[in-house]
Amino acid sequence: MTQVSFAELIDGARAGLLVSFPTDTVPALASLPEKAELIFAAKQRSQDKPLILMGAKAEDLWPYVQGQADEYKIWQEITNKYWPGGLTLVLPASDLVPKVMNPIDPTTIGIRVPDSAIAQRILSQTGPLATTSANLSGQPPLQTMAEIESQFSQALTLRVTEVSQDGSTGGVPSTVAKWTGSNWQILRQGAIKLIS
Repeated sequence: MTQVSFAELIDGARAGLLVSFPTDTVPALASLPEKAELIFAAKQRSQDKPLILMGAKAEDLWPYVQGQADEYKIWQEITNKYWPGGLTLVLPASDLVPKVMNPIDPTTIGIRVPDSAIAQRILSQTGPLATTSANLSGQPPLQTMAEIESQFSQALTLRVTEVSQDGSTGGVPSTVAKWTGSNWQILRQGAIKLIS
């Protein structure tokens, strides 16, 4: 059994283990950014599919990106409007981002703040984590802790008693928008319709 309490999951993530928890979109597989290879291996994920960095609040994520002052202003207007929520922004990466997060193109990083009390509770104590949907690469996202536990026996998941069954997981992946230097390019239309 890999079902654990909040405290054990947080300790496990800090110790570099693979963990899974609900978010506002689909459940996440997560690890410390420098341990991102655990996620690629568990998912059998191709190296050209980067992971995203999820944080409890925008302020935790800004150190991982770099841009001009006017760009930060545009990015912050978007995050003020849509975060926490189902929007991932792909921005120029700072030197803080481990190359293993995006092996093919380490110059960019996707960042997101989930609208999920459970995810925020975990992330506020672990710091930003490398994340992606909990599923084998190319398969639909798994929706329940039981499915995740059976497919990813090496990942720590929260005990069912720790996860409210209020359907807070939306089941729709986040919208992914990439900054082109002057505007947004939608890489995946998901939970949020981006209007800049």
